[in-house]
Amino acid sequence: MEEQIISLPHGGDWAGFAAECGALPLDFSASVSPLGLPEGVRDAAAQALREADRYPDPLCRALRRAIAAEEEVEEEMVLCGCGAADLIWRVVWARRPRRTLVLAPTFSEYESALRAAGCVVVHRALRREAGFTAGEELLDALTPELDMAFFCQPNNPTGRVLPPALLEAALARCAQAGIFAVVDECFLDFLDHAAAHSAKRYIATQFGLLVVKAFTKLHAMAGLRLGYALCGDQAFLERMRCNGPPWVVSAPAQAAGIAALREQDYVARVRALIRAERPHLAEGLAALGCEVIPGEANFLLFRAPVPLLEPLRKQGILLRGCANFRGLGPQWYRAAVRRPEENQCLLGAIKTVVEETRT
Repeated sequence: MEEQIISLPHGGDWAGFAAECGALPLDFSASVSPLGLPEGVRDAAAQALREADRYPDPLCRALRRAIAAEEEVEEEMVLCGCGAADLIWRVVWARRPRRTLVLAPTFSEYESALRAAGCVVVHRALRREAGFTAGEELLDALTPELDMAFFCQPNNPTGRVLPPALLEAALARCAQAGIFAVVDECFLDFLDHAAAHSAKRYIATQFGLLVVKAFTKLHAMAGLRLGYALCGDQAFLERMRCNGPPWVVSAPAQAAGIAALREQDYVARVRALIRAERPHLAEGLAALGCEVIPGEANFLLFRAPVPLLEPLRKQGILLRGCANFRGLGPQWYRAAVRRPEENQCLLGAIKTVVEETRT
């Protein structure tokens, strides 16, 4: 019986590669910390497995206390979920918006959740000639006809951030127009100046605002599935909690999250690595004839002069193809910033593909 080929909407399909090729890939398609799972996090998750015969705390009490202390918010302003995607779907189903603004290109789960809930999605294109950055024209799109708006900070897959003044103005316009704002900050903590770009400081006074974060990226906890939402409207957080099954955060994930919040040295090392390697990778891609978008996250969006997905796959390398992002197309790719030797491996492989294609 012939195996069915399933097309997945996101990167990180190491399992599909392993099933096909019998080995693990060098994965640039998933933008997680290149330093791997911190040892303290691994130990905490393993310790929690010893009590896996008990149900996990459905309210994540200890984890929420730890997150609240780290984020300097009240514990009641925190809701934990099974990764950011879980929380994105919950906020949509709890709010049931009729019309929602989504920038393009951006993370596809916003639109997937919205369309599943019967919502009309209004797209605001980010222009290539402007480096896929949003400008003051964003404010004109935030009209009272909207019920909700999604902002990704920094944006996936472009890596661009909204300047603090524009973010503040956009959130103020949302509050004025009665638009519920969702700000996805899953990649924000890779930035050295993350606090300046965060919407967190507004949640205590703007109840129509929800910030989504996750442990997936910065702490390399993609397989444990753990995220959280911050919101000043405690009643709405309770509605979100009830718009999904209980026990979605496993005991190992809860223990791992608490341990991850103590990994300050690890976070500093990750940020230093990304800070050093991102410009090197960008320069290398540009030297190979790629159009590179100067993002600020732990990945780079670029357009290659030749198709790369299949040729790189044959060399054991996974890249995130971006043809399924609205506003992009074939030969647009996203590459995670990894360790120096891995980045050089990617550049060498791309160079080989480019040279072979042109000969």
